[in-house]
Amino acid sequence: MGFVESLKCKECGELYPKEPKHVCEMCFGPLEAVYNYDEIKKHISREKIASRPQNIWRYKELLPLDSEPTLGTQVGYTPLVRARNLAEALGVSEIYVKNDAVCYPTLSFKDRVVSVALSKAREFGFETTGCASTGNLANAVSAISASGNLKSYILIPHDLEQSKILNTIVYGANLIGVKGTYDEVNRLCSEIADKYNWAFVNINMRPYYSEGSKSYAFEVMEQLGWKAPKHIVIPMASGSLLTKVWKAIKEFELLGIVEPQGSRIYGAQATGCSPISTAFKNDWETYKPVEKPDTIAKSLAIGNPADGYYAMNIIRDSGGVAESVSDAEIVEAIELLARTEGIYTETAGGVTLGVTKKLIEEGKIPRDEPIVVSITGNGLKTQDAVEGSLGRPALIGPTLEDFEEFYSSKKL
Repeated sequence: MGFVESLKCKECGELYPKEPKHVCEMCFGPLEAVYNYDEIKKHISREKIASRPQNIWRYKELLPLDSEPTLGTQVGYTPLVRARNLAEALGVSEIYVKNDAVCYPTLSFKDRVVSVALSKAREFGFETTGCASTGNLANAVSAISASGNLKSYILIPHDLEQSKILNTIVYGANLIGVKGTYDEVNRLCSEIADKYNWAFVNINMRPYYSEGSKSYAFEVMEQLGWKAPKHIVIPMASGSLLTKVWKAIKEFELLGIVEPQGSRIYGAQATGCSPISTAFKNDWETYKPVEKPDTIAKSLAIGNPADGYYAMNIIRDSGGVAESVSDAEIVEAIELLARTEGIYTETAGGVTLGVTKKLIEEGKIPRDEPIVVSITGNGLKTQDAVEGSLGRPALIGPTLEDFEEFYSSKKL
C-alpha cells in the first residue's frame, strides 16, 4: 500500500478520501495529496533509492500510488549535465542543465506526470483517459495510454505546432482541435470529464498527476550528490511544476535525505503570456489572467494558470525572482544552448535559459553559486520557432576544388 492518507484542500484544509476529485466542495480550492511522512521515514533512504532501477519509481514512497505502477515504468532519470561551455558563455562558475528533452517516451517532462496519473487511473478502474493540452501533455497521454490499451480523448487549441499534433495522432488518440484558447479548452474538458466519468489527467486526476513532477527535483538532488539546488530556474505554464519542485525539496529535507541549502526558486515565462511574472514584478497579491496569449512558447501559453498564486508565493518565500523574456530572446537562448552544449530545447527551454541569462546579467542570480536550468522538452517539437533565424546550408559542387574554395572563403 502507498503512503497517501487523503486529499486536502490547499485553501480551507478540508479532507477528502483518495478518489478522482480535484476541487473542494466547501470553497472550490484545489486538492492535494497528503502523505504520512512518519511512515515514509521507515521505508526510504539514500541507499534504498540508489539501489533501485533508474526511473521515477525509485522514489515510489513519495508518489501517490497504492500499488506497483503499471504504466510508464521506464520513465525518468534523465541527465543532469554540468554545462561548462554554457557557464563560460554566461560568465558563471557552475551551471547545470536538467535535460528532460530526452525523457522517454515522448521527450518531455510530461511523461513523468502522465505515468503517475494513468497508473493511478488504472487503480481506480478507468478505461478512458483524456487531457487538455498545449502539446507535450497530449503527446504523453496519447503514447502512454496506447501502451496500456486505454482509450484517449485529447483536446488542444487548434493552432498548436504541427509536430506536436503529429506526435499525438501517431499513437492513435482521438485528437480534437478546439477553436479557442487553452483556458477555453480546459473548461470544456472539465465538462466532458464530469459527464462521461473519464480520467482527465489534469482535471479529475490532477492531485495525483501533479505529484509526478516531484520526481524531476528528486533526480536533481540525487544527481547533485544528495544536495538541494541552491538556485533553480523553472518554466511556468500552470505553475504546477514549480510548486512541486518546491514540495519535493521540502520533502527530502524533512526526511533527512538532503540538508537544507536555502534553495531559491526562479520562475520563467514568455512576455506574451506572463501573468505570474507580471504579478510578481508589480508586487500584486495575485495575478491577472491573460485573455489572448501571444508567444511562440505555446506550451507555456496558459493565460489563467491554476497554480499561479501558489507559484508566486513560493518564489517570494524562497527569495527567488519571476521574470519573462521576449520571443526574440527565446530563440537566442535556444540557439545558445544548442551551440554550447549540444542540447536542442523547445521554446519552453528557451524561456527558462533566456530568463536565467537575464537574471544573471541583472545580478539577481549570483555568478559564483551553482545554478540549475530546467529543460522540459525537445526542440524537435518546435522547429518552426527557429526556422527563420538559422540560415541555410552552404551549396557547392561535387568536387574537392569546390569544397576548397568554400573552405578558403570561411578562413578569410
